[in-house]
Formats: sequence, C-alpha cells, structure tokens
Amino acid sequence: MAVSLAASMAACGGGEQTGGDSGKELSGAVKIDGSSTVGPLTKAAADLYADQQPKVNVTVGISGTGGGFKKFCANEIDISDASRPISETEKKECEAKGIKYTELLVANDALSLVVSKQNTWADCLTVAQLKQIWEPNSKINNWNQINPSFPNEPLKLFGAGTDSGTFDFFTEVIMGKAKSSRTDYTASENDNVIVQGVSETKGGLGYFGFSYFEENAAKLKVLKIDGGGGCVEPSLTTAQNGSYKPLARPLYIYVKNAAMSQEQVADFVRFYVEEIDNIIKEARFVPLTSEQKTKLDGAYTTLKA
Repeated sequence: MAVSLAASMAACGGGEQTGGDSGKELSGAVKIDGSSTVGPLTKAAADLYADQQPKVNVTVGISGTGGGFKKFCANEIDISDASRPISETEKKECEAKGIKYTELLVANDALSLVVSKQNTWADCLTVAQLKQIWEPNSKINNWNQINPSFPNEPLKLFGAGTDSGTFDFFTEVIMGKAKSSRTDYTASENDNVIVQGVSETKGGLGYFGFSYFEENAAKLKVLKIDGGGGCVEPSLTTAQNGSYKPLARPLYIYVKNAAMSQEQVADFVRFYVEEIDNIIKEARFVPLTSEQKTKLDGAYTTLKA
C-alpha cells in the first residue's frame, strides 16, 4: 500500500474521553511507517485509539518493511511496522544514527497464495512447485507446466515488491535465500494491487498476508500448501499451531526508545499493547499465543522502564 495508505490518519472519536495512564487529554503526532502487511493492524490500533485521544494525530504510512526501516533509522518516524525482524544492515544504520529501539511482537500471519475464483483446477501447491514457479530465471509461464493435469492457461504472477518484508520472507522460505526471485512478475508494496490483479486474471497467482485474503475472500481463492506433511490451508489455527509450514510468521512493530519521552507516543504504544487482542480481532489478524503475549508484555515493560 505504498501510496494508498501513506499518511492515512486515525479518524476523530467523539465526546470528551481522555484515556491513558495519566487520564490526561493528549495531543501531538505519532509517526509510523513500514510493512503493508502490518499496516492494517496498526491502522486499526490508530482508529480505536482515536476514540480515547482524538487530538493525537497518528499517521500510518505504507512503504514496505525495508522502506519503513530506512525512515526509522533516518530518525523520521517513531514506530516502524515490520513483517520480518530488522536486518543486520538496518541495525548498523540505526546504530550509526544513535537510534535505540525495542522490538514488539504484535501478531501472527499466514502468508497466503491466492488465485482467481475462475481457477477451478488448483487447490494445493507444494513448496517444490512454488520454488519452480518463483525461482530466478524460471521459464514456467503456463499452469500445465506446473502440473500436467492443469489446463493450458497462461500463468501471470503477482507478488510483493523488493522493499517488502513479505518479499524477503517468501523468498527466504521458498527459495532458501532472501531476495532470490524471478523478476518478470507484477510487483507492488500495495497489496490491493495484487488483489485486483489476481482476481481479474483467470490464470493469476499471487501472495500476501492472510488478513488481505480474508478481507477479499469473496473474489479470491486461497490455496493449500504442502510443506512436506500434506496440504494445509492457511487459518488462525494452522498459523498458531505451526502446521501451516513454512509460511506462518510473526509480525512486529519497532518503537524508537527516545520517542517514548513524548506522552502521546508512549500512550499510543501502551494502548497498542494493552488492547492487542481487540486490535487483532478488529483487523482480522492471527492472535498471539499465550507465550507470545508474555514475551510482548516483558518487552513492553522493559521499553517503558
């Protein structure tokens, strides 16, 4: 969602609700950017937070995980949404600018492979087939090249842009090396572009986070994935119990420690952590396990200390 959600603002809530630990009415800005996968979760948090603090201006930009970390390490934003952990290169960039941060694991995801509703032949693909389709210089451009039982239908691919953490994750688990991918596909950090492209293309195949499939289930069909133990469909249950292999993953926000000195930033992060179950439910993400929630609470306690 590189453009469509960039600088989107939380809508104003009503009344004289104050909220927050101090009970004060707060104002000021909270600047967030990053992952197109995590963006809708953070946007849901911002919308719900607006009911408590309508004068706080929370902006949620979408430039991909890599793009978000560039802004974060350039000291341009307070929080970076990420669908993968920060890389060693990004850590060094932040360190060079003296930026210290805290990683908060906020939700789970099941990266989903989707096809058009017109696709009546494919229900499950193996990891080996996905590798053959997406590997660098792949010549597979027809569904019958994937499986002889599939029809003679042109294959058109849609996927994450190279600044996306989803791209990094998908290529690493499928190809065995991050950023290793064929380049002749429609690439975008805007998942809605992928939704539109796949839904309107009979032979289309694309991938993005589970919440985008759920939001667009009326016009897309999700595929099961065989990671070696049989075909498994992405769902809340399979993402949490680990059976959706290898495409289940954790999602994060990174908070700049120094930004916590701003009351509105500290209060928004508090709200995000304390209301995480409601936020996940609102945005239709995969909930945290009890172990992950304990980890989140511990990291937040350290952050606010």
